[in-house]
This record gives sequence, C-alpha cells and structure tokens, in this order.
Amino acid sequence: MLMTRRAFCQVVSGAALSLTGADLSAALQTQRYWLYVGTYTQGKSKGIYLYEWSTDGKLKSVGLAAESPHPSFLAVHPSYKYLYAVGEVNSLQGKQTGAVRAFALEVATGRLTFLNEQASGGGAPCHLIVDRPGRHVLVANYTGGTVAVLPIQEGGHLGEASCVIQHQGKSVNAARQEAPHPHSVNLDPTGRFAFVADLGLDRVVVYRYEEARGQLVPHEPPHAAVAPGAGPRHFAFHPSGKFAYVINELANTVTAFTWDPNKGTLTEIQTISTLPRDFTGTSYTSEIVVHPSGEWLLGSNRGHDSISLFRVNASSGKLELVSHATKGIRWPRNFNIDPSGRFVLVASERADNIVVFELDTKQGVLIPVSIETNVPTPVCLKFVPIPA
Repeated sequence: MLMTRRAFCQVVSGAALSLTGADLSAALQTQRYWLYVGTYTQGKSKGIYLYEWSTDGKLKSVGLAAESPHPSFLAVHPSYKYLYAVGEVNSLQGKQTGAVRAFALEVATGRLTFLNEQASGGGAPCHLIVDRPGRHVLVANYTGGTVAVLPIQEGGHLGEASCVIQHQGKSVNAARQEAPHPHSVNLDPTGRFAFVADLGLDRVVVYRYEEARGQLVPHEPPHAAVAPGAGPRHFAFHPSGKFAYVINELANTVTAFTWDPNKGTLTEIQTISTLPRDFTGTSYTSEIVVHPSGEWLLGSNRGHDSISLFRVNASSGKLELVSHATKGIRWPRNFNIDPSGRFVLVASERADNIVVFELDTKQGVLIPVSIETNVPTPVCLKFVPIPA
C-alpha cells in the first residue's frame, strides 16, 4: 500500500529530511519489494538469495535466504506466505525424480524457513507455478518428460503428486529432441486450461485443469504445434487474454497465437526471430515476458547475450522487433519486469550478476541503470511486496 502524503511528511518532517515538489512525488511513489533469486548450486551458490528492491531502481543485497539444491526456478504463493522451488536434480532419496521444496515466507523480514519437499514426478524439474487459488503447484520435468500437480496442504506443506502425466514422442533435432522435454507449465487467465511448452515435441500441449481435484485432463485439440526443430521453451499470455506467445529455444523465435477461451484453442498468427539479421553465431532463447501494459514483449537470448524488445500490435497481437539490450549481460536466463513496470531486471547466469534496465517506451529501448555483481549463477527472479 502506498503511504499517504500526510503520513510520509510526518516520517520525514524536521531537519532530517525535506522533500518538496517532484522529489516528494517520486518518494511517495516508491515501494519496496523482496527479490528472491533462484540459482544453480554447482559453483559458489548455496541456494536462494534475497535482495531488497525499491521501485526507484535501487537493489540491495540481503544475503542467503535459504540453502537449497539447484533451486533454478521459483514460484510465490498468492498469499505471499509461502515460496516453492524446484530442485533441478535427477534423483531424490534413491528414486529417479527431482524435487519441489516448500518454504514458509516471513514477509516482514524476507526470511525463508524450509517446510518439506516432495518428488516432482520426473527428473530435472525446471519450471513451476502456483495456481490462482493457491491450492496446487504445477511443475514441468525436463528430463523426465512429465508434468505433475502437487497439492498444497495446511501450513504450506506439499503433498504427494495428485497427477503425473508422461509425454510421449520426439522431433527432428536428434541431439535435443530425442524425447519429450517439458520446459514450462502455465495457466490461462481463467485458470481453466494449462499449457506445457514441450521442447522435445515441438508442441504446446493443452490440458483442461481441474483445480478441485488437482488433475490435468487431455484437451481436444491436444496441442498447438510450432515449426519442426523450433524447441518451445517458455510461454506467456497477453494481459488482454486474447493472445499468447511461446519462445522457441532452438530456432531463436517467438510464435504468436490467438487464444479462444471457449474452445481452448491456440491459433498461430506469426513466428518472428529474436535475433538481429546479421547475427551468425550460436544462440538459444530462454525467457519471455509481456509488459503489464500489453504494449511490449521481451525475450532473452543466450549466446547473442541480449534482451529482445518487441512492440505488440494491440489489435492483431503481432510483434515487431524494435531493439536489443546487451550491456552487462552474459547468458541471460530468466528476467522479470518490476511491479512498477518501469524497470527490467535480468539474471545474467554466466556473469554472476543482475543487470537493471529502465524501459524507455518512447524510444523503444532498454537503458542500462546498474549492475549488481557477485550474484552466483542467478537463474530466476521473483518479487514479493514488503508491507508498508
């Protein structure tokens, strides 16, 4: 909640601080958030790290929030009381499966307290979400070729999976598409449909999501296909609910779809490159995010080491590639737009940093603001509001 002008002036009154005009207006708009950073722990990292973020563009390190093995992707419960992390491994307690770990989140301090862990239903879980009512975690298992649903029990603990679905098949890239590889799982704005971007199958698989039972039910039609060898990775909806986008890791493209919520169908309208025309090196896309305004879409490129910025046509949903940001970035995984919509924070895995950019909507560019160094192998960034 924003502080009132009267309350703010009481806090800063007297000789200690005097703000007027534009300075006071900016201060009144500043809000503070915890920024949780998921990492890979094969190097210096020990788990999930905590930063304090303010919407005036300042990032401050707090330290290690929780030790956890390979918490490469995080999801926050809608109550902000719990945080869930994948354990991107291939074995757990002697079984061939990865893990999902539950933590209690103390929002006043940012502290995380381990609650429990459960098998993810397949090897190398790489992406997870919490459904809108906060009753289940949905997780994609890359090596296992599965997608699973885990119930959230009283106190935020995880129960054993209520649903595990094994994907079948392969596609044209013998090295990367020899088997199914679910890379993300998402829900539509209504929470009725689930979408699994399967890099190994070149499909966005569509399920009906039965939230009450924690079940994924095959839909008809069962999927939306992308070009052979494209390798769909992550998926995002437009705020209007009319369009959806998948970023394709192997082809370095974004495929745009129209979305029919009544029929549960995705219809391709465009596929566009994320790279400059003159780039000849090797690159792989990673994350995709639509700006809350719906006017911009962003994607990350590992190899070209950049964030692509696209303008979104409001009526058609089609994309126009406008610019690339490269300053300080090396092998960008996940990135996120801060809650103000003004800044973009990029997890630069191989540079061990978080790069902060400001979005200039008039010029259509990302302007470098700062680089937070000594962040070991950052992969995923999640915001949680700090109570005023």
